[in-house]
Amino acid sequence: MRTLDLHTVCESARCPNMGECWEHGTATFMILGDICTRACGFCAVPSGKPLGPPAEDEPERVAEAVARMGLRYAVVTSVNRDDQPDGGAAIFARTITEIRARVPGCKVEVLIPDFRGDWTALGTVMAAKPDVLNHNMETVPRLYRQVRKGAVYERSLELLRRAGEMIPGLPTKTGMMLGLGETREEVLATMEDIAAQGTHILTLGQYMQPTHEHLPIERYVHPDEFAEFKRLGETMGFKHVEAGPLVRSSYHAFEQEEAAHS
Repeated sequence: MRTLDLHTVCESARCPNMGECWEHGTATFMILGDICTRACGFCAVPSGKPLGPPAEDEPERVAEAVARMGLRYAVVTSVNRDDQPDGGAAIFARTITEIRARVPGCKVEVLIPDFRGDWTALGTVMAAKPDVLNHNMETVPRLYRQVRKGAVYERSLELLRRAGEMIPGLPTKTGMMLGLGETREEVLATMEDIAAQGTHILTLGQYMQPTHEHLPIERYVHPDEFAEFKRLGETMGFKHVEAGPLVRSSYHAFEQEEAAHS
């Protein structure tokens, strides 16, 4: 990471599972720089105005890191780059292509932003044929304004639906944080909305406040509640539900992809 000047969301988002995932040959790379053009209330990634366009050689550097680390499963995510005409979609596509060329046996999951509803940009990513297309809903619609600044609930649902239509059978995935003040009924209604888009994989985890400047934790969700949401999600038609206090979007990503094809 250091010699190739790369960023991982594992580190930037202060994920509690980094050691476990890296040991099992999975890592999540954060492309398009390390400055996000949105300032979401939950996220530890720095926000502001990026100093320039994304680095054109970033896809090659990510592929080199995948090779050096001996990964069998690479997750590629990014900051939001609303300053770019395509939101960085072309860099996503090239990163998928470069990893495949450098490490043919490695599967690639992409965790993409909403591209502000630019479905041509989404098509650019899908044309590179990732193994899993992930876009996180993050929370229930009532909390969007304070949690996901610049995002639109209906737009994110539409992205999941359109991705599934562009490549039928390709696993689609999304995740939510719990503990931000949502009710049980809101969580279940959101899960139903997500399932209605044909989404295959759902992750549910406990929100953890990165710093005192971020949104506070309204409550800690009991593991039994996570277990119930998992059970109910499976009855809604999800092929796999990963739910628990320390679950993050890329946690057990390799196993999730396998479950989606079972």
